[in-house]
Amino acid sequence: MRKYSRRFQQVLQKVKQNTLYSPVNGIELLKTLSNVKFVETIEVHINLGLDPKYADQQLRSTVILPNGTGKKIRVAVVTKGQKISEAMKANADLVGSDNLIQEIVKGRLDFDKLIVTPDVMPLIAKLGRILGPRGLMPSPKAGTVTVNLSDAINQFKSGKLEYRVDRSGIVHVPFGKLDFTVIDLMSNLMALCGSIDKNRPSGAKGKYWKSVYLSSTMGPSIQVDINPLKETLA
Repeated sequence: MRKYSRRFQQVLQKVKQNTLYSPVNGIELLKTLSNVKFVETIEVHINLGLDPKYADQQLRSTVILPNGTGKKIRVAVVTKGQKISEAMKANADLVGSDNLIQEIVKGRLDFDKLIVTPDVMPLIAKLGRILGPRGLMPSPKAGTVTVNLSDAINQFKSGKLEYRVDRSGIVHVPFGKLDFTVIDLMSNLMALCGSIDKNRPSGAKGKYWKSVYLSSTMGPSIQVDINPLKETLA
C-alpha cells in the first residue's frame, strides 16, 4: 500500500471522493490546497480512447498556451551559416553547430527545447539515444525542425509546448502555475483541449474523451467533469 506524508493526507481529506468537479472548481480547489513553499505547476491528465501501438491512433502535436506555462524555457539551436546569427538575435540560450553537437554528446543538456534547421538533421540523428529518452529529439511535427528559427524560438519561449499520448493512451501536460488567475488557467486549458480535439487521430474509434484529472506538483489529483470542456469545444 502506498504511504502518504501527513501533509498530503491532510490535503487529501479536503477533496471529496467519487466527485466530479467542474474544471473551474477543480482549479480553484487546487489553488486553495497548495501549502508548500514554492509555486506549484498545475497539470492535466487526459485519458483518451486511443491505442498508440497503432500508427493511426498516435497523437503528437503542439499548442501555444495564450498565457504561457509560467516556466522559463531554455532553447538551444543547432544550425549553420547565417542562421547562427538569426538564432542569436532571437535570444536563443545556446547556439552552435558541430561544436554544440559535441557538447551534447559529452553530456550538456541544460536546455528545454532543441531547435535545428533541416540541413543539420543528419548530424543530429546520432544523438537519438541521448535526446530521445529526454523528449528533446527535434522533429518537424513538433516544430523543432524548421528554417524559421526566429518564429520557433519566440513561440516556445512564449508558451508553445509539445504534447503526445503515452503508451496507455493518456496525455500529461503542464498548463500553468497555481499563482495564475483561474481565468488564465482556464484559457490555457481550453486551448490545450481544443488542440487535442482538433488533432484527433484518424484511427480513433468510439469514445475519444474518457476522463480528465487535474493535479499540482505536490497536490492530489482531482477528477473533473469532461462535459463542460466538450461543450465549449463544440
